[in-house]
Amino acid sequence: MAIEYRFCPICATPLQSVHRFDRVRPVCPACGFIHFADPKVAVIALVAVDGEVLLVRRAVDPGKGLWSLPGGYMDAGEMPAEALQREVAEEVGLTIRIGAMLDVFPMENLMENGDSQRVGIVLAYGAQPTDRRQTVHAQDDVSEAGWFAPTALPSELAFDSTKTLIAEWADNTKRTIQKRMGSEQ
Repeated sequence: MAIEYRFCPICATPLQSVHRFDRVRPVCPACGFIHFADPKVAVIALVAVDGEVLLVRRAVDPGKGLWSLPGGYMDAGEMPAEALQREVAEEVGLTIRIGAMLDVFPMENLMENGDSQRVGIVLAYGAQPTDRRQTVHAQDDVSEAGWFAPTALPSELAFDSTKTLIAEWADNTKRTIQKRMGSEQ
């Protein structure tokens, strides 16, 4: 949830809602400070190898108890690749090589009235383990982690980004397997 400033962080004067730069923003009438709400940026990895994808069961909200792609929020000053490598290492102890960007998704918070509020973006990347022999183990904000084939995916997936990317990955993986089986006959 975004922080609502009521007082100027520079001079402590109560802020006023003023139309600035095409939107109503908190503005300080004393010093001219304008608060620009910065979006949250998260990164997720579709880590796939040998026909399996890495999923984690979330131990915290949002989506506590549901399965998702590993990832998390970027820290100030981080680039997406280093944030994603850090997050995957923190969540499952896996070192990865980052591949191509797959998509950008909206990050939305569900509000009490059932509406959603867009608060940021999720950058999705393909990735591979630096060494397939690495074992994954749940740590940080993850209660379980595992590799799943397209025919054995858990049904309790969190987030539209995970659902979309997993569906595309599963379809592509199944087609690749079918092509291989067709060429072996």
